[in-house]
Amino acid sequence: MILPLQGLSVVEGSAFVAAPSGGMTLAQLGAEVIRFDQLGGGIDYKRWPLSESGVSLYWNGLNRGKKSISADLRSPEIQSLLSELITNAGNFLTNFPAKGWLSYEKISKQKSDLIMVAITGNHDGTTAVDYTVNCAVGIPQITGHPDDLRPVNHVLPAWDLICGQTAALGMLAADRYRSQTGKGQLVSLALSDVALAAVAWRGDLTEVELGGEERKKLGNDLYGAFGKDFLTRDERHVMVVAITQKQWNGLLEATNTREVVASLSERLGLDFTNEGARFEARDELAELFAPWFQKFTLNEVSEKLDQNDVCWGAYRTIRQMLDEDPRCSTQNPMFSKIDQSEVGEHLVPGSPLSFGGPLESDRNSLPAPTLGEHTEEILADNLKLTSVEIGVLADKGLISTTKTDS
Repeated sequence: MILPLQGLSVVEGSAFVAAPSGGMTLAQLGAEVIRFDQLGGGIDYKRWPLSESGVSLYWNGLNRGKKSISADLRSPEIQSLLSELITNAGNFLTNFPAKGWLSYEKISKQKSDLIMVAITGNHDGTTAVDYTVNCAVGIPQITGHPDDLRPVNHVLPAWDLICGQTAALGMLAADRYRSQTGKGQLVSLALSDVALAAVAWRGDLTEVELGGEERKKLGNDLYGAFGKDFLTRDERHVMVVAITQKQWNGLLEATNTREVVASLSERLGLDFTNEGARFEARDELAELFAPWFQKFTLNEVSEKLDQNDVCWGAYRTIRQMLDEDPRCSTQNPMFSKIDQSEVGEHLVPGSPLSFGGPLESDRNSLPAPTLGEHTEEILADNLKLTSVEIGVLADKGLISTTKTDS
């Protein structure tokens, strides 16, 4: 299968989540992505979680499908070679400080149509990470249960991940612009801007700006529609959502509550065909639905809700997801099992995008490189260095090679 980005070359200088996830997105779609790291690995090379042998599963998970070059980034000789590598590729993705030899002005002098996507913490260049951005945009203040006033950071680095996808999109948009005009450009992307934009997209920012009340903590309730978690007989929690009329009708049918809900509607004077009304009466409605859930086990609830096309999901630990959910297995065409060096055999997702339709099995599930695995290959193939020149760099201790690692 010819992948959509086959023929696109990108050099990546990165750490943390946003830039590496953006580069991996491009790699999974067929781009050649070459990541360069300091000898011995960068600041995220040993980040938790770790395998039993001490390999970072975090680093492995964010760098699948890439090529890896490891060198002394402080050396002017290496900086010159990497600058040439970047100009040869014509595309550079980074969240390193874009100054000195990594500045757009410096590199673009060697290639006028260079595309560089530069990720920063804040738009003014100051430092930020997902947790410091998240706390500043109001989300932790409305996360958690109403009886606990402490702010709660969600553990998913959502802004990092969205930023990574935005960076990949920015690279492709700039590449398309270059194909139409012949011009390259510097694309700047601030992590905090991604979060601010997302909060504004949902209407949260405008709601407050126009005089609306600050949103309260809702626990697991869905804001503005009916969404509640319920406990089953075997003490498993499930989340049930009824936004559309079809979902609402399915819930009433599955729980056999149509008549009692109609009585509640009349008593409260609320029209439950309106999702806002369902939100207003969510606690009263939950009292009517809860006994039904408590009568059945999770498996029984699952069967009955599915029969009625209810939108729902079971709360699971990551272990339970792995054990119970067929979507997290090789039954899902996104996943394959690979035997990763120093980690072992485990599930690896390819791109969530399927260009051959939902049953397409070739999603490009690729292993991560070992640090510096492709150093010699890149120097020889991409930069046309001879074996003697590569040997001199190795003797100087400026690169990581198979010979020096053994």
